[in-house]
Amino acid sequence: MKLKTLSLTLATTALVALTLPVIAQDKTGSNVTVDGTGEPGAAATMSMAYELYAMGVASGDALTVLTAAKLAASAEGEVQEPAILDASLITLEGADQQTTRKKAAPAAVPAAPAPVMNGEVRPVAKATFLSTTSEDEGASEAPATAAQMFAMATELAGDDEALKGIISDAEAEGSRGRIGGAVSWLSRLPAGSTDVWEVPFYGNSYAEVAIAGDGDANLDMVITDENGNVICYDVSPSDSVYCDFVPAWDGYFYITVENAGRSRNSYYLLTN
Repeated sequence: MKLKTLSLTLATTALVALTLPVIAQDKTGSNVTVDGTGEPGAAATMSMAYELYAMGVASGDALTVLTAAKLAASAEGEVQEPAILDASLITLEGADQQTTRKKAAPAAVPAAPAPVMNGEVRPVAKATFLSTTSEDEGASEAPATAAQMFAMATELAGDDEALKGIISDAEAEGSRGRIGGAVSWLSRLPAGSTDVWEVPFYGNSYAEVAIAGDGDANLDMVITDENGNVICYDVSPSDSVYCDFVPAWDGYFYITVENAGRSRNSYYLLTN
């Protein structure tokens, strides 16, 4: 398991504790294979694209933004609509890093059957816990698309016609060399509020999760398995997070995203 962009301290976070009936299956312990590996895919590429885009815009560097645009064009997928997760079945328990590492959430039990049950996969679902601390809606409705990145690169190129030509050619090539689109969902999370996502992953198959915010506010994240064990966490002053791991069995994972800033953040949850 590799953790990327993860901080060394966890001041505050949330564990997802579930109150659904226990499923009669032997799935105890942490649902992650320590020795499992895989090849980073579209979610990793999109995460890198958004980080490069933010850097390029901040520095006014058209070439960096162009690189981000080309990466996004190679891995951008259609935005999907999540199902509604029953918020009454979820309890958010505050915990610091030491507590999180030393105990499992006492109320946490297997949340659901394996992702495939009677031939069907339960879709990705989301519940939002509103405790808004600011009405500021931020400057963006969503993170930039590949097309918007190309447009920004052109704007930053200014009067450099040669560079504009390079940007135009790159955009015309579009998704050539496409690696497959990341699966993405958009959430517009008010300041002080929290989303909980329920996402199925298959056992012994490489899984990756990325959070890509619009830059308007800090986002903190923790991923737990169906037993309440922490798989990844991040409380760095950023709204860009990436984590990859290999589940030991088919199961559901709970991605808790908290808006710790003062403005709304419209972010993408990206998976493979």
